[in-house]
Amino acid sequence: MNSSHANKMTILNKEIIQQTFYKLLPQHAFRNPVMACVWIGTVLTVVATLMGSTSLGFGLLLTLILLVTVLFANYAEAVAEAKGRGQAASLRQARENLMANKLTDLDSSQTPELISANLLKKEDLVLIKAGEIIPADGEIVRGFATINESAVTGESAPVLREANTDRSGVIAGTKVLTDQIVVRVSNEAGHSFLDKMIALVEGANRQKTPNEIALGILLNIMTITFIVVVVTLPFIGSMVGIKISVVLLVALLVCLIPTTIGGLLPAIGIAGMNRALKANVLAKSGKAVEVAGDIDVLLLDKTGTITYGDRQATAFYPLTGIGMSELRQAAMMTSFADPTPEGKSVVSLAREMGETVQEPEQAAFIQFSAATRLSGVDLADGHQIRKGALDAILGFTEQDIRNNIELKTRVEQVASKGATPLVVAANHTILGVIELSDVIKQGIKERFALLREMGIKTIMVTGDNPLTAAAIAAEAGVDDYIAEARPEDKLACIRNEQAEGKLVAMVGDGTNDAPALAQADIGLAMNSGTQAAKEAGNMVDLDSDPTKLLDVVEIGKQQLITRGALTTFSLANDVSKYFVILPALFAVAVPQLEVLNILHLGSPKSAVISALIFNALIIPMLIPLALRGVKFKPASALQLLRRNMLIYGVGGVVFPFIAIKLIDLVVAVWI
Repeated sequence: MNSSHANKMTILNKEIIQQTFYKLLPQHAFRNPVMACVWIGTVLTVVATLMGSTSLGFGLLLTLILLVTVLFANYAEAVAEAKGRGQAASLRQARENLMANKLTDLDSSQTPELISANLLKKEDLVLIKAGEIIPADGEIVRGFATINESAVTGESAPVLREANTDRSGVIAGTKVLTDQIVVRVSNEAGHSFLDKMIALVEGANRQKTPNEIALGILLNIMTITFIVVVVTLPFIGSMVGIKISVVLLVALLVCLIPTTIGGLLPAIGIAGMNRALKANVLAKSGKAVEVAGDIDVLLLDKTGTITYGDRQATAFYPLTGIGMSELRQAAMMTSFADPTPEGKSVVSLAREMGETVQEPEQAAFIQFSAATRLSGVDLADGHQIRKGALDAILGFTEQDIRNNIELKTRVEQVASKGATPLVVAANHTILGVIELSDVIKQGIKERFALLREMGIKTIMVTGDNPLTAAAIAAEAGVDDYIAEARPEDKLACIRNEQAEGKLVAMVGDGTNDAPALAQADIGLAMNSGTQAAKEAGNMVDLDSDPTKLLDVVEIGKQQLITRGALTTFSLANDVSKYFVILPALFAVAVPQLEVLNILHLGSPKSAVISALIFNALIIPMLIPLALRGVKFKPASALQLLRRNMLIYGVGGVVFPFIAIKLIDLVVAVWI
């Protein structure tokens, strides 16, 4: 993703500073109940000081510290939002001032009408030539072209997009490098996929995630509880002859309520969306990012995800009584209208071997589909030739594999190598087998092993026969597989896993994947895929890399770990501050409480000021961690919990004591 704007952003950016103070307005401040308490406490401290509740200097100093605490919380949110706006700016820049060559209809011979891209409507047809920018999201309905998507993805290598395939989707702002295409617009102006994403990363339409809402409720309950406690203290104190000033009560309240996590919570949520976008993944909501961290099952296509997806025909195996040339010619005939890379490789290999068959005239071509799992041609003389998966061809020829031992043996030989066997038939006669070879991606087995450590089950989905599927599954290290899979099989698998209470994620790019993408808890659609797939999924990968799902899981887990770690640290901080503030309030009237002054701080006033200074400073100190996220290392939930409790729990208790003591040494000199 191009994010030069975001990269140039400094921590003292004018826009950030303005937003920091702008968020002091009540309509913004009161959106965060925890920090709203600090805001109100600041006002109360000013009023109480002016009314003589405490010395003027001490009161104004506490007021300043409380105000700075609110400003630091605002600053954390402003920085996160600025990063989002920077990333959004790069997206918006990619499609500014675009023009479009609008067609009246697909077969029109009229000169296209040149109009602003903002005037395009859904279903409009647009002609785009080499060197032009694609003006709107849509699908190619005619032609093919190489496209530079660097303006959106940051990847300079051109990609091929072609009509009537699962790689027909195009996005506004990308550039056509070769040939020309006709695109059908898929969204009204201002409602494109990128428009929605821009709004999300800018924070304008950011919705809180369920986990964020739950944590917010917990923090609010804790805050209310501490308010009740603090409000009752004067009455309890009066019973034993202790008078507590309003200023000290406010200081106690601010130190007890979870101000650290309260101030950082919005920034953590925004940063999660930004991290997903940095990985070139457009999440439709923050919820999608977090759900990815809770995933139990990953449903992965074999081709393009586990393997490179570049299956090529590598050999022809004719059955007894069938000539090699006859098999190759029949295979070529079935592949002329097969737009898949596999189909094109069959034609290429046959020609390399000397076949010169031309595309037949007046023939009806049957294109390959995931439902039928075969392709072919019906010739003018009545001959029907088909190429496809074993079960599909057996159904076409109405034969039983048990009656053709040679075919069974040949298919098993090809499959046992991890290759994919395609069977060729003419009318009701099976001619032979084509071997399609693919290669498993490097490092994929290790990644699956890490997922297994995290308790995530991996299921490979493939149209291959069970023998091939088993060989590849064993080599790749997946936990389970579905062979000879149809689109409805993916949907059934997802529903079965969800019925057991599991969260499921899957990748898809075709229209036939849309139901499964919509059903899955996390549906990662490819940017190169069809519009139906992108609309059905709740994430879109701009790089169109199916393995990105593994990265999405890690981003989601990092988001959950970051929020959990900082929450633990914040609550642990409150424990330490409690032992600092309480003796300061009551030590004079109740000398027995002096035993709680374990830090031996200079005076009650210096103790209060030191605790509040620490409470304010810890927020900006943790901003980089909130934005970057806690480093994620694959481990079980129990291991992660132990690590977080040790580092952020124990550390969160110990660190404030050290920091407050050091601050007090400086403060005590002046107080």
